[in-house]
Amino acid sequence: MNSGSHVRTVAIVQARMGSSRLPGKVMMRLGPKTVLAHCLDRCKAISNVDEVVCATVDTPDCDPIADEAERLGCSVFRGNETDVLARYVGAARAAEADVVLRVTSDCPVIDPQVCAEVVYALIQYQADFATNNAPPSFPHGMDVEVVRTWALEAAWDNNPTTHEREHVMPAVRGNPGLKKLNVHAASMPGAENLRWTLDTPQDLEFFELLMKVVPDLPDRRWRELVDICRASPELLRHSPHADQDTRQRVFEGFEQIAYQARA
Repeated sequence: MNSGSHVRTVAIVQARMGSSRLPGKVMMRLGPKTVLAHCLDRCKAISNVDEVVCATVDTPDCDPIADEAERLGCSVFRGNETDVLARYVGAARAAEADVVLRVTSDCPVIDPQVCAEVVYALIQYQADFATNNAPPSFPHGMDVEVVRTWALEAAWDNNPTTHEREHVMPAVRGNPGLKKLNVHAASMPGAENLRWTLDTPQDLEFFELLMKVVPDLPDRRWRELVDICRASPELLRHSPHADQDTRQRVFEGFEQIAYQARA
């Protein structure tokens, strides 16, 4: 822990070139920027984050990801492809983080205000883990997980399973000894059924269309995008439906906090 009252918070964005359904997706372009650039630029706009780190893989095919992150002014940490938990622990230690905000790079419209609110909730309520998807109430692609570095390290030290190593947070979510919070979007019922993550060719078609409908996409916040999607028959036709089965997590033991956007 850093000395003094400041809690050093680091956004760690995982990224790799390998993908069974859409290889190289994070380096594909949406308008003038790559998917990775959309995500990293939005993370850099999170008001209560001290640093943004791109955690990628230590293989040559991921060199373009490292180069893009460095071009955007982000730090880079490289580690094992399948042991993503180890990659996060290594990145957190290298950045001397007290708190880690986890984002995946296939979420090009991740909202800085949502991320900031989840960080705020963890610190304000002195929690160990906070998220906004236990259960989901935001669109799939707005998912945020915030954890104390010591709790992340404890998950790593506790002989994690292969599944826990790959998906990072299950061992944290399932730890009954942690204080856990969920920030929910009570004012936008049904938003959790929207899918704003890039994993398939259909997702790519949706984002390309969204970029045409909303040319200033990088400046839009999630509530605006919900309204735009619901008002556009064309977007609704092309919008993939969020599969809630793929978002199932451990929900027990979470204190519920209402989302409040802060300036």
